Amino acid sequence: MRMDDMILVSIDDHMIEPPDMYKNHVPKKWLDQAPKVVRNEQGADEWMFQGESTSTPFGMAATVGWPREEWGFNPGTMSELRPACFDVHERVRDMNANGVLASMCFPTMAGFNARTFNEAPNKELSLVMLQAYNDWHIDEWCGAYPGRFIPLGVVPLWDVDLAVAEVHRIAKKGCRSISFLEAPHAFGLPSFLSGHWDPMLKALVEENMILSLHIGAAWSLITLAPEAPVDHLIVVPSQATMLTAQDLLFGPTLRRFPDLKVALSEGGIGWIPFYLDRVDRHYQNQSWIEGQSFGEGKLPSDVFREHILACYITDPSGLKARNDIGMDIIAWECDYPHTDTTWPESPEYAWKEFQGAGCSDEDIHKITWQNATRFFDWDPFAHTPKEKATVGALRALATDVDVTRMSRAEWRKRNEAAGIGTF
Repeated sequence: MRMDDMILVSIDDHMIEPPDMYKNHVPKKWLDQAPKVVRNEQGADEWMFQGESTSTPFGMAATVGWPREEWGFNPGTMSELRPACFDVHERVRDMNANGVLASMCFPTMAGFNARTFNEAPNKELSLVMLQAYNDWHIDEWCGAYPGRFIPLGVVPLWDVDLAVAEVHRIAKKGCRSISFLEAPHAFGLPSFLSGHWDPMLKALVEENMILSLHIGAAWSLITLAPEAPVDHLIVVPSQATMLTAQDLLFGPTLRRFPDLKVALSEGGIGWIPFYLDRVDRHYQNQSWIEGQSFGEGKLPSDVFREHILACYITDPSGLKARNDIGMDIIAWECDYPHTDTTWPESPEYAWKEFQGAGCSDEDIHKITWQNATRFFDWDPFAHTPKEKATVGALRALATDVDVTRMSRAEWRKRNEAAGIGTF
């Protein structure tokens, strides 16, 4: 295999929702109360809903195409962004330039897990806008290019029965997964161990949908030093994924739902061999602890591999331990348009790590597309023939895409001159 022969399916990317996303999906009587992008007194754009700025900063780390010295967590205006952050047509062009066949895009304005709607006081209005959000994502963002996006929804966090209903509703629209809090109790909600979410998990199993748990929602479980630098915000979250795995594995969740499938989005893979060694040793050694059973002849590591898809962006150490992790549970991510993204050189990054770890062609195909598409029960070649889905074939479609890095000021000048990113 050559690098250009790889097929890349990224199951962790993000979009910066366009300001007009609600106009086609909200009943007229509610439209003036839909979330809106406004420019604040500091000259920055922000999403407003029910009179408050949303919990997720506008554009959160959507720095793709900027020089590294200008990166940050909160770009100021939409016109400063690379248009592919919010324009699905430009996104597909950027995917082609990066040799990426398909992408699963997590929300920004809604929070990775619908926190924006959960934290607003008027829940009737929140439900209207949450459903409109899902309709926009499925019908417009994903629907614009069938075969290039894996639909991902959100559910109401304030009412589990409403969450169940929304799972069934969006499943009928072709949605393959929901984005959910990796540690609900970190936000004062019931934990996975409590059983509160079981009706929703049952609905996911019934619809053959995936529970996608993105890093970043377990912060309050960790007490950082007040002097902690910003580096902690980027390095530590993937380590907290172990806490989520522990809740699911040693709580009742995976025993109650033997068919539940969980993607640990952006959690990395290097921690998994140690964790599986530790839980197996614990289970075998601490036999005096009653009430734990993983099935006849099974260890915790067996159950982990039956339920979990572990996702990474770059992880050379983890790839070297791929057989200890389990070759069938590792999947690759791009993380466009955040600071961690490898765009527009994702194939080069991935190929170098595969070669360094001594991965076979079979290993590479499993990691870059086979494991993810099997797990999400999504056919990557339903709309794109396999021979046209490779890195080389897709990049050949994008020779006119400019991947030059430009400053925020340069992006603003270029976009505003073209009427892009203004409202």
